[in-house]
Amino acid sequence: MKIEAESAGKGWHYHQAKPTAGRKLKLLEGDELVAALPLIYRLIPLTEIAKRQDWFFEFECQTERENLYIELSESLSTLNQTRKQTTGLEIALTQTNLLLNRYFSDYGWRMVRKELSQIKKRKKKSHIEIGNDLVIKLKEFMALNQIDTFDQAIDHLLSEYPDSTE
Repeated sequence: MKIEAESAGKGWHYHQAKPTAGRKLKLLEGDELVAALPLIYRLIPLTEIAKRQDWFFEFECQTERENLYIELSESLSTLNQTRKQTTGLEIALTQTNLLLNRYFSDYGWRMVRKELSQIKKRKKKSHIEIGNDLVIKLKEFMALNQIDTFDQAIDHLLSEYPDSTE
């Protein structure tokens, strides 16, 4: 299965019938690389194929899969090095996306995107441990001020606090 390079940046090329409903699968983008590369490195080894056969494109011979794995690994390494530079990222990203499209099945890429979305969501949140007595006080403050979330309550309290630069 060959995918044309000029259409690689536009989106995922489906192996089966293109779905009529739902979101279209999208390829990797430059701003996702920091989160995506460790995930993809973890998922592409040939040992993972035995665990998640439906995630990967079915090849007619093992040699073809092994060759694509080597090509994809090299492309990911190049992409990782290029990511740190200012030029050449688009070419390396397009090449890697082409290989990923050949390596993963439609279902598999959907699962990769789902995991990537979870990783990105986790990176946006922080967890702070506070004592139970402070939680109780914060809940009382929320009830008094008709505030729904801890985020809003803390934001309200911080906005009331005078700037330390004054």
